[in-house]
Parts: sequence; C-alpha cells; structure tokens
Amino acid sequence: MKRLLSGNEAIARGAYEAGVRLAAAYPGTPSTEILEALAEYPDLHSQWSPNEKVALEVALGAAFAGARALVAMKHVGLNVAADPLFTASYTGIKGGLVVVTADDPGMHSSQNEQDNRHYARAAKVPMFEPADSQEAKDFTLRAFEISEQFDTPVLVRTTTRVSHSKSVVTLNKARAPRKASFERATDKYVMIPAHARRRHEVVEERMTRLRSLSDNCAENRIEWGDRALGIIASGVAYQYARDVCPKASFLKLGMTYPLPDRLIREFARGVERLVVVEELDPYIEEHVKSLGLTVEGKSLLSITGELGPDSVATALGGNCQAASEPVADLPVRPPVMCPGCPHRGLFYVLKKLKLTVTGDIGCYTLSVLPPLTTMDSCVCMFTPALPAWSRLPTTQARPP
Repeated sequence: MKRLLSGNEAIARGAYEAGVRLAAAYPGTPSTEILEALAEYPDLHSQWSPNEKVALEVALGAAFAGARALVAMKHVGLNVAADPLFTASYTGIKGGLVVVTADDPGMHSSQNEQDNRHYARAAKVPMFEPADSQEAKDFTLRAFEISEQFDTPVLVRTTTRVSHSKSVVTLNKARAPRKASFERATDKYVMIPAHARRRHEVVEERMTRLRSLSDNCAENRIEWGDRALGIIASGVAYQYARDVCPKASFLKLGMTYPLPDRLIREFARGVERLVVVEELDPYIEEHVKSLGLTVEGKSLLSITGELGPDSVATALGGNCQAASEPVADLPVRPPVMCPGCPHRGLFYVLKKLKLTVTGDIGCYTLSVLPPLTTMDSCVCMFTPALPAWSRLPTTQARPP
C-alpha cells in the first residue's frame, strides 16, 4: 500500500513498523508532527515531556529495558538533551533507541540555525539523513536495526523541507513490539568513572566497526553520470543538486556519521571536479579535505540559510540550470498571533504598563512585532530574569 506522507509522518510510520513501544518528545517546529502522528497508532505509548532532556531520559529508560523507543525534538532541543545523549553513547542500550533532530536552515521558526551534524561526531553516535519521505521511513527502520546491532543510540537528522514536504511512501506491516524487562548490569548502565573508562574503549571499538559499515551500506551510494562534475550531497541538498544537475555524477550520502572514507576516495578518483553541496556548515567538505582531497564547497555556496535549486545551479554553473523562475510580487504575509489567542490580551496589558518584558521561544515571541511591540529579549526556553537594573526605563521609546 502507498500513501502520501510528510517526512515527519513517514518517520512516525517507520517507528510504528519497527515495533516501537514508547515515543517521547517536546514539541517544536519542524519536529512536532512526529509525535502527533505516532499518537494515532495502536500498541505504543506516546507522551509529551516537559523538556527534551526528560523526553530522552524517558526513552532511554525504555531502551534499557529492551523496548524500542524513539525521541523527537527540534535542533535546539538537542542542546537541552545533550547531557543524557553523550553518556547514553557510553552506556549503550538494549532495545533500539532513535533520536530525531529536526534542523531548521533558514530559521523559519527558530532562534538560530545550528548544524546538528556536529552532535553525532561529538557524541560518537551514528547518524542518518533522509532526503525524502520514503527514506525518512526506511532510515528510521534502519536506525533501529543499527542501534541494536551496535549497542548505541542513533541520530536521524532531518531539515525543515524534508520534515514538511510530502512524497509517496510504501507502507509495510508493523513488527509486533517485543516484551520488555530490565536486567541489572551495573558495569554497563552505572557510569561511575571506573565503569565509564571501560565503556569509552567500547565506544572507540564500535566506531571502527561503524566506519566499515558506512563504507559498505546501501544508504551511501555512487551514482555515475558525467564525470566532469562529481557532487557529494545528502538530505534535501541532494534533491536540489540532482534537480538542476541531472547529468552529473553523485555520491549520495544517507549515513553521514561516520562518513565513508573509502567511498569518498573512490568517487573523487573518478571525477574531474569535486564539489560538496550542503546546507549550513562545511561538515562534509572539511572531512573530505581532511582526506587530502581537492574539493569545492563553501567557496561557492552560502554558509547561512537554506539552499535551493536556483542557488545551487548558479553556484555550480556548467551543465546545471535553474529549475524555474521565481514568482515575483507575492504579497507579504508576516506571521501573526492566532485569532482569539490569550497572549494578545496579556501583551496588550504589558504594553500599557510600559514594562520591560523578557520571554522565551514560542509563537508568543510575535509580540515583538506591531501592533503589540512588547517583548524586549528572547534567547531560548526558560530565559533567566534580567537583573534589577533592567527595571529602569528603557532608553529607546516604544512605538505608540
């Protein structure tokens, strides 16, 4: 059976087909629909958590007991969940544990556009990056297999376009969730220094095996075409490059940590010009350069914001062509608070009182825009209170 699913819905379907027993999350665009979709499936428990750290700890507890578990969050949420993630890399798991991080290039709904590919390298856990909804489902299933095979949490990284774009997905029968029971293993799950030192050695041995997997897995593949231009890409950047440079040769990466050194060298030998197309940081480009290879990347493409077919075509030139002419003169539609939103009245009163208002992220940050123009600072969730001197009158007058 086939269905049209968003990337988020496809991840939920993949978790269901994998026999997940527990899913936990903290809502945040572009990840929110994953748990919403999972809540519709039978035979699994799904719950919102008070923050991302708690969500990961709930899922980790289920994985310790042998149940397959998934946790989802937006990119900045992984900052909050980093504490358990890094140590979970040492402890490993019993049931598969998949951590979905939904990045937001272009900051459509975020306070920064950090590149969470660095988390996989820092925590030494494998990472998969789907390029469409079918891969979102398939890679989620694959992530659970790798998690249990290598005794590790696995990151699945999406971006806004993959999370929200829809494409056809083939559905399969769900695996029955296994029974869970916790078995005591203090040297594995209790990270006192003596145990953690031994577990660090396990992590490094695991990385050696994962590098071999990355070089030989189906998720990383070479697509030979015109060898005058070779493009290394993953995720939605692969779709953009494939769209505008259909005749080029591609190294399509689905497993992006660890990166496949042997495959990269083989691909580089087979092409005349080597280019990495990736959004945000030169994560892949820097690794390719570390192998002693000549490669282009951020010298051609922006390090900030989203890419698109037109920007990729302009950067690569040659046989690449723009996909379409952009539509001009569209009316501006800035975001606004929903009709009936209770925050409207609250910020209206705060503005009348002429108070200095500190806030955290969420749709109520729209109070910074006219006609409310009320919020004065926003950094992250649970922004600390400003010091006492902030109660002094502001030097810049508010709009009337």
